Amino acid sequence: MLILRKYIYMEASQHDMKLIQMGAKVEQISSKMCYVKFTIDDIEVAYVYNINKKGRYFLERIKPYPIPLKEFEKEEDVIKIIDIDVRQFKNAAKSKNMENFIKINKELNKTIKEFEDLFLYYNVPKIEIEIIMDKIKEIHEEIYKTQKMSERVFFDKEPDNL
Repeated sequence: MLILRKYIYMEASQHDMKLIQMGAKVEQISSKMCYVKFTIDDIEVAYVYNINKKGRYFLERIKPYPIPLKEFEKEEDVIKIIDIDVRQFKNAAKSKNMENFIKINKELNKTIKEFEDLFLYYNVPKIEIEIIMDKIKEIHEEIYKTQKMSERVFFDKEPDNL
């Protein structure tokens, strides 16, 4: 076991050195990482959170689609948010549109990755950026319009982004 730890430390040190040579500031942190998984009507809902050296908890939902949730002071806060999130998914699983909801979220995540590739690999004309921004505004408007015409079904917490 000791040999394995030394090997891992040496390998991490080599990676640190490469990153430092690239201009990065590297700080090695030993942290605890937790993986949490639920199955809700054949839908896997999974989270990962880690505890950093300052004792703060960073939570991310990784399934059915990835979304960073936020950083918390206490583990109880992480558990509260997971509890609310799971209750929201249980409620949403009753919908006939759940598959489409997950599909749209996955497509939005794919779109973000595609846009990043576009931006990082190509010199995009300003007019195209404006067209894309207008389309994003249209999506925002459609979301707000849909919210206004839809029946609210979850009341245990207020929406974070609407």
